[in-house]
Parts: sequence; C-alpha cells; structure tokens
Amino acid sequence: MSKAEVTMEVGNDGVAVITMSNPPVNALALAIIAGLKEKYAEAMRRNDVKAIVVTGKGGRFSGGFDINVFQKVHKTADLSHLPDASIDLLVNTVEDAKKPSVAAVEGLALGGGLEVALACHARIAAPKTQLGLPELSLGVIPGFGGTQRLPRLVGLSKAVEMMRLSKSISSEEGYKLGLVDAVVSSEELLKVSRRWALDIVNKRKPWVRSLHQTDKLGSVSEALEILKISRQQAKKTVPHLPQHQACLDVIEEGIVHGGYSGLLKETKVFNELVLSDTAKGLIHVFFAQRATSKVPNVTDIGLKPRNVKKVAVIGGGLMGSGIATALIISNIYVVLKEVNSEYLLKGIKTIEANVRGLVTKGKLTQDKARKALSMLKGVLDYSEFKDVDMVIEAVIENIPLKQKIFSEIEKICSPHCILATNTSTIDLNLVGEKISSQDRIIGAHFFSPAHVMPLLEVVRTEKTSAQVILDLMTVGKAIKKIPVVVRSCTGFAVNRTFFPYAQGAHFLVNLGVDLFRIDRVISNFGLPMGPFQLQDLSGYGVAEAVGKEFATAFQGRTFESPLVNLLLKNGRNGKQNGRGYYIYEKGSKPRPDPSVLPIIEESRRLANIMPGGKPISVTNQEILEMILFPIVNEACRVLDEGVVVRASDLDITSVLGMSFPSYRLVV
Repeated sequence: MSKAEVTMEVGNDGVAVITMSNPPVNALALAIIAGLKEKYAEAMRRNDVKAIVVTGKGGRFSGGFDINVFQKVHKTADLSHLPDASIDLLVNTVEDAKKPSVAAVEGLALGGGLEVALACHARIAAPKTQLGLPELSLGVIPGFGGTQRLPRLVGLSKAVEMMRLSKSISSEEGYKLGLVDAVVSSEELLKVSRRWALDIVNKRKPWVRSLHQTDKLGSVSEALEILKISRQQAKKTVPHLPQHQACLDVIEEGIVHGGYSGLLKETKVFNELVLSDTAKGLIHVFFAQRATSKVPNVTDIGLKPRNVKKVAVIGGGLMGSGIATALIISNIYVVLKEVNSEYLLKGIKTIEANVRGLVTKGKLTQDKARKALSMLKGVLDYSEFKDVDMVIEAVIENIPLKQKIFSEIEKICSPHCILATNTSTIDLNLVGEKISSQDRIIGAHFFSPAHVMPLLEVVRTEKTSAQVILDLMTVGKAIKKIPVVVRSCTGFAVNRTFFPYAQGAHFLVNLGVDLFRIDRVISNFGLPMGPFQLQDLSGYGVAEAVGKEFATAFQGRTFESPLVNLLLKNGRNGKQNGRGYYIYEKGSKPRPDPSVLPIIEESRRLANIMPGGKPISVTNQEILEMILFPIVNEACRVLDEGVVVRASDLDITSVLGMSFPSYRLVV
C-alpha cells in the first residue's frame, strides 16, 4: 500500500510545487498535515523559492480530512488525536506567509481538502472538479476554516446552502461565484498555477487573504437576517441534528466579531461536536456503508464481475416499474414483460411518469430521460429473453406463481443468465425449489419506490454461486444502490429485523394506548413517520400478507392484531384509497381520521388484552422502548443466525431500508 507523503520540487522559475500523495483521494492523514507544515517551513527558509503551488497526486487534490482519525477519537475520547491545522497550518503557515500560495485543484477538493485550497491566495481548477464542504453529513462542521472563508468568497447564502446541504459544486460554477480564479485544462493546470503564483509576487495578480475579505458578506444586519432564516429552516427540517445550528452560530461569530474570532469558535465547536452521539452515529454509518462491499468468499477470491447490459423485468406493477426505471436511467437495457396489453401499457406509463418525475426534480436532464426511455421495450412473452444477462421477477408474493415463472425462464434464458426475484419475505429456497440451476437463483430485494430508495438486499441461498452474488452487487452499484449481501430467511435482514415494529405498535394500541400518540412518539424520535402512517402508505393487503408469513415462520413469537382485518372490512386501504388511520387529501398533510376510533375500540374488544378491561398508562419513553427494544432483540437473532456478514450491515440496512435515524445509532 502506498504511504501518505508530501513532496516538494522547486523549479527554475522559483516556484515550489508541494504535492500531497495519499491514494486513492489524497485524504488529509496526520502524516499529510505534518508533511505540509514541514514542506512549507522549508519553502519559507529557501531563498530560491519565490512562491508555492499546492496540488494533489493522481488527478485529485484532496477528498478531505482522514476520518479514520475520528474513529480513534471516538474509541479513546481523546481530542489530542486531532491536528491543529486551522490556525497553525492554514493561517500561520499558509495564509499569513511571506510567500504566496496557489492551489492547483483537480478531480475533487472536499472538506479539509477544499479548506486547504481556501487558505491559499488563489485557486486554479481543472474542468468538472468537485468542490464542497460535506462535514455536516458526518455530524460535525468544517474544522479547518471553511465556515469563515467560504462565505467570504462565494457569499453568505450560497456558502450556507453548500454547508447545510453538504452540496458540492463544479469548478465551472465555482468560477462564476468567485471561489475559483480560473478554470483551465488538466494539461495546463500546473503551468497556469505557477505563472499565477509568480504574478502575485510581481503584483500583476492580487494577493488575496480570504479570511480578511468582507465585500461578499453584505451588511451585518443583512447577514443576520440570512442566518435567522437558515436557523428557522434547520429547526423545521433537521430538528434533531445539532451541527446545523452550531454551524450557523460559528458563521455568525465570524461576521460579527471577525474571521479570526470565528476560527477560534469553529475549533471549539468542532471539538464539542466530534464527541457527540450524532457524530458517532453518522461516522459509524459512513464506515458501515463502505464495509458492505467486502463479502468473504465473494469479493476476496479473485473473481471479476461479468458485464450486465440487458435485464428482463417480469411484472410492471409498483416494484417492477420502479426497478425498470432504476435500470434504464443507468444505461441498462430493459425488457418489461406483463401478462396482457393493459397491464403492460400501465407499467410503461408508470416508468415514463417516474422518469418525468426525476426530470422535474432536476435529477435527470431531458436528453438523458429520452435516452433512458429508448432503452425500454415492453413484451407479452419470453421471446426477447434469450440474450438477457439477468431476469428480475417482481410479481405478487405467491410461491406457486414464482416457482412457475422460474421453471419457464430457466428453459429459455442462456446458461449464464442470473435468475433474480424481488420477493420481500419469501424464502428463496422455496422460490427456486423446482429448477435445476439453483446456483443462479438470487434475491434482488429493492425498497419502494425502487428508483429512489438507496438499499438493495442481495439475498443468497446456500447454493447461490459467488459469481452471481458479485454480479448482482456490481449491478447494484451501477444503478447507484448500496448492495448489502444477506442470507435467505423469511423477511431477510430489514423486514425480519423490523417485523416486531408493527407488532409492538399494534400490541400497544390493543392495550389501550392512543394510536396517533404512538405515531407522534416515533416521529419525534426521528423516523420519517410512525408505524401506522407507514402501514397506510404500504397498504393493508401487504400488511396482512406479510403478517401471515411471519406468523407461520415465527410461531409463538407474533401478535395477531384484529385491527388490519377490521379496516379492510370497513373499506379502508390507507393512502391507496385515501381512507386509513389518516385522511389523505391532495395538497394537504395527512391528518388523523376520528372515524377510525370506533374500529380501534372494536379491535381492543376482540383482542381482549387490556388488564381488567382498562387502558394501560405508559410514558412516551416506555412507548419507544416497547416498540424499539423488540427490534434490537430480533437483530441479535438475525446476527446469531448469520443472516448478515457483520453487525454494521444491519445498521446500514436499517438506516437505508427503514430510514432509521443514523444519529440515533448507539455505537
């Protein structure tokens, strides 16, 4: 493995080129920060050095601070592991130096990497370079001066947006905003940067210390108004994430009391946040996500993924159309099969609506949308299946139907074709029971809506080949999903772990606890919605079918609530028909439906579990514990049975599949 190092070469022109090298993204490891200090000290001492250009090796400037250091801090609670880079390196050594520095930026300059560039006196960038400060997504704030320098270069509103949304911009946009001084080709980057540095020395270009700039901040009163609005937005959208308000406080300190004062507060607040539970949870998720790509006896045995260019999707319903959308927008040809013309047309129209929706949200250009839709073909038989690389079956949860489909496609598809099912609960051993090619059977469990949700459970049986697992993981990454490999069992990792979630909620309701209070408690904890609103969203038919699967698989460990059946008999099906626990009207938020209360009372009468026939009295904390603790217990069973490779895989599937708040993970 290449070691982290900083090198310096002095040219005949008197420009010292200092290069950071720490593959793959030149992360600012402690050795890189120490190396920068050392090379700067040497450059300052040498009489043959007039100016400095800072760059990164291998076409990348720097992906930011090495967050492995955060893990060390979390294990030891010792802040001395963190370097003093903000004042000691970037102010005293770089910005206030007697010789000018120019950052030659290419590929990416993110987090601490961008902050190094911000401390330089000019920034020259190659085309399409990514620039951003994503630290808030890790529960901290920029800690090397970004909260002070970015607003002074791009203006307060844009800087707040970039930091709060962890949103990167291109070098082209950076040039328009004033973050970048020039955009030049990769071939010209060093040459132009050297010349620019000498032009600063010779007073042909300005010597800009960004920490001292104030012209883009506007008046103090204007700045405070922008920050006030941003605080209100943060309070509304991310009430549980303290780093957002903290970041705005630090920016305000610099505006009111000056950039240097802002830097001192930035360091203090950064050190407080890095030890917070929020940062611990978010940083844990960061590493957990990366760990999912390592699967013993699959990714470590020298196999190479095969190219999957064409996929057949069987079933154009909600899931099938979502899966097809995810594939075509990632340049994979799709053959969509349905049983009749009416269903096929409906499926194609759903896909077209999905693609239009992505265009409306700015996630897809019109040209890419047209290209995506040209990669879709609808069929009513298997004639187009002969040359597909993978089939994904996405029909209703019916074992005989799935077995019939797999028996048919095994005969038609090529011997290398991957045979995948999108079942959410059925054991794959049953699905593939009637075919001979059981090494090709695999689960591709997407979450709804499939073209939006980031998780893909790659479900293996004891017979699934390592090659097929690797191929599906590769397809998952190609369509911008996070593939997590799990073993087959009822519910797989996510639905199996979370099956006690709805059970606990129904148990509490039938014990007399207010249903809408339960939803409020869970939402206030940080999940996007409570268990009953979630049931409204997925539909009661799904809840009933899944409930039966779990009742069969885990006899003696389930609570069969009469409530869902009563709602169906009452003609309700949640959001699908606008009548559930909540009332759904276009243009307004769901609101509790008082007419559901008599149905709940009937459920309580039938369940007959209230002690002495009277509702129990519980605190909000007890509601949380009664719903979430059984999930923890089930997660322990899932781990014990070897359903997932490692404990952190369960954390990442919970966050991505159930939107469990990552800042609530106890690590």
